[in-house]
Amino acid sequence: MPKETILVIEDEKNIVELVKYNLEREGYRVLTATRGDSGLEQAKKQRPGLILLDLMLPEIDGIEICKILKQNEKTAALPIIMLTAKSQETDKVLGLELGADDYMTKPFSPRELIARVKAVLRRVYEKPKDGIVKIGSLEFDDGKHIVALKGKPLEITSKEYDLLKALLEGKGRVLTREFLLERVWGYDQSVNIETRTVDMHIGQLRKKLKTEAHRIVTVKNTGYRLDNEP
Repeated sequence: MPKETILVIEDEKNIVELVKYNLEREGYRVLTATRGDSGLEQAKKQRPGLILLDLMLPEIDGIEICKILKQNEKTAALPIIMLTAKSQETDKVLGLELGADDYMTKPFSPRELIARVKAVLRRVYEKPKDGIVKIGSLEFDDGKHIVALKGKPLEITSKEYDLLKALLEGKGRVLTREFLLERVWGYDQSVNIETRTVDMHIGQLRKKLKTEAHRIVTVKNTGYRLDNEP
């Protein structure tokens, strides 16, 4: 896998230098920003392979940056690892609900940082060789257009299949209802279509997924994500 560009948004210069040094030693290209507003601008312009995002930042905090990026279709797929202090437990949970891929609590070791970065990049960018995605007892075979639960094919509609496929391709990130309407139904935002359509189909899909229904997670006031942990 080619080395990705990583954007570090962190206001503590000693941490920036430590992170930059260790990432570059592993062969990654590193961009840095010490303010929330400049980091957000770089994320939009550079489209890095991964963002290391501190929660406490001047101008715009990490939670707001995460929210902005995940609600923008052009940046929603950017994987984010949050850097948090032990006292920021509530913000950490909120960040994960908004679609962040992982978090690290300060202080952390460079070795742990590299391991987390590699794990997230592997999870986000590597595709299964056989074309079959397995999550828990759920199997998704896009080549055969089959979704199976505990080895038994499910009877789902084409729209339910496309919804599940979109969520799988989201790699655990939050997808807005508007994004799903465009991806699954082909409606752009200029068309006034009730987003309740998505909710209704999600509800039906959950019923058919039975024991794996919990994997489709509702993110309040935003949309849905798929919990793809084993």
